[in-house]
Amino acid sequence: MPRNRFYQGPVTDHFDGNRFHAPVEPRTNGLFELAWMNAVKAARFWPAVTPPECFDVPPRRVPGLRIAPIGHASVLVQVDGVNLLIDPVFAPRLGPVRHAGPRRVHPPAVRFHDLPPIDAVLITHNHYDHMDIPAILRLDREHAPRIVAPLGNDTILRRHKPDLEVETYDWGEAAALSDRLSVHLEPSFHWSGRGVADRRMTLWCSFVISGAGGGVLYHVGDTGYGDGSIFRRVRERHGPPDVALLPIGAYEPRWFMRHQHVNPAEAVQIMLDCGAARAFGHHWGTFQMTHEPREAPPQDLDRALDARGIPRDRFRPLMPGQPLTLDWPGALQQG
Repeated sequence: MPRNRFYQGPVTDHFDGNRFHAPVEPRTNGLFELAWMNAVKAARFWPAVTPPECFDVPPRRVPGLRIAPIGHASVLVQVDGVNLLIDPVFAPRLGPVRHAGPRRVHPPAVRFHDLPPIDAVLITHNHYDHMDIPAILRLDREHAPRIVAPLGNDTILRRHKPDLEVETYDWGEAAALSDRLSVHLEPSFHWSGRGVADRRMTLWCSFVISGAGGGVLYHVGDTGYGDGSIFRRVRERHGPPDVALLPIGAYEPRWFMRHQHVNPAEAVQIMLDCGAARAFGHHWGTFQMTHEPREAPPQDLDRALDARGIPRDRFRPLMPGQPLTLDWPGALQQG
């Protein structure tokens, strides 16, 4: 068994001394299954027609809550005067090789030069569609944000800049982002790895952002549904979220993806499990990673909501370049 080169720490209920484990362990797909998956995906490329480019220029600060989708799982969250970038990916392709891997079909909907001052970067895990190291290093140069990530991911980032300041935390731990805002790390049913020999050697997480006035925002990067326990746990620990940002894409075929990515029907169940007042779907429409057509996630989301008798406006897909301004309990007053 290869030794963990990224993290050494005490054994816990989700770390065995070498690898991390989800509460319900996702099935490990074999190399043959992965090769088949990619071969079929190559034969089902998304159409060459791409969505019209749409860009957002955010304000410098927001007293309440503003959510600006950048594309895929990258989201700018401006809340209570603090600017947060979650899983910022600006790369034109995903993967370790510049000219290979899934290609971006929509440019980043908030261009780098239009970003407001970034106070913190939150990284859920180290997969290439969530951890874009060149983008993180550029953010460090131009914005000097705090970087918050799960255990072990500091080692990966410091291989590219040894003095980079990265705060890492375990599930159940929290960090103060301001005197009014905190971020909590919660589990997800997922895994980590950027190569063939480092699977589950760094931790992954979801984030709960809580405000002084009682506001709660729940962001899930990647997850399977598992037994649903971790989503009910969020409600028990933090109260029902005002807003949940949930993945709705990269879910076909189900036999391959179900243990690591939810489909829209499961995302609706997560919304109900955690008790979110409203939900918005990300992780779709920017990179073709799996077999479903580009427009399938919003369509399947509507079908899932209709089947449960839930109004469609309770759970909508995030659209690049179309920001949302929402109420945030106890928001700062404009001054």
